[in-house]
Amino acid sequence: MSVLSDKSIRRLAVEESMISPFIDKQVRDGKISYGLSSFGYDARVGDEFKIFHNVNSSIVDPKEFSSDNFVTKKSSEYIIIPPNSFALGTTIEVFKIPRDIMCIVVGKSTYARTGIIVNVTPIESEFFGTVTLEFSNTTPLPAKIYANEGAAQFIFLKGNEEPEITYDKRNGKYMKQTGVTLPKV
Repeated sequence: MSVLSDKSIRRLAVEESMISPFIDKQVRDGKISYGLSSFGYDARVGDEFKIFHNVNSSIVDPKEFSSDNFVTKKSSEYIIIPPNSFALGTTIEVFKIPRDIMCIVVGKSTYARTGIIVNVTPIESEFFGTVTLEFSNTTPLPAKIYANEGAAQFIFLKGNEEPEITYDKRNGKYMKQTGVTLPKV
């Protein structure tokens, strides 16, 4: 198993539409960086978010999740996550993961160093769609998440062989998702 370099990521993005839209370099210009890096791709978070709130004293249950647990916010600039709270966003980029590739996603250091944890579960072979990003504000202060800027780094791993069953073939429940997608069982 090996980690894909910028050259391999670029080739797959161009030839197989693995990432769309694809930014061929790191973009900074006063923004949290995004685009192609040496051994990964820094994806951007879009402008729609779902922020946890507890108006109804709800219980979070992943098997019976209620959309009432969130308030939806749309902003082209940023959103505020309350202290010790949580929000969901989605990548601007659409990912089309090849059959022999899987992806691990890690948070960007700019957010990590301010107490904001970005979590995403692994992205399996032949997944197609946008990726829901989870932001946890671990601080006792309100925190900003910037729309249309870098949020997480995607690291692509090439398997030692193709899997027998891919995410697509087993009808993965988040296949072809668009926008912020809530938990499914």
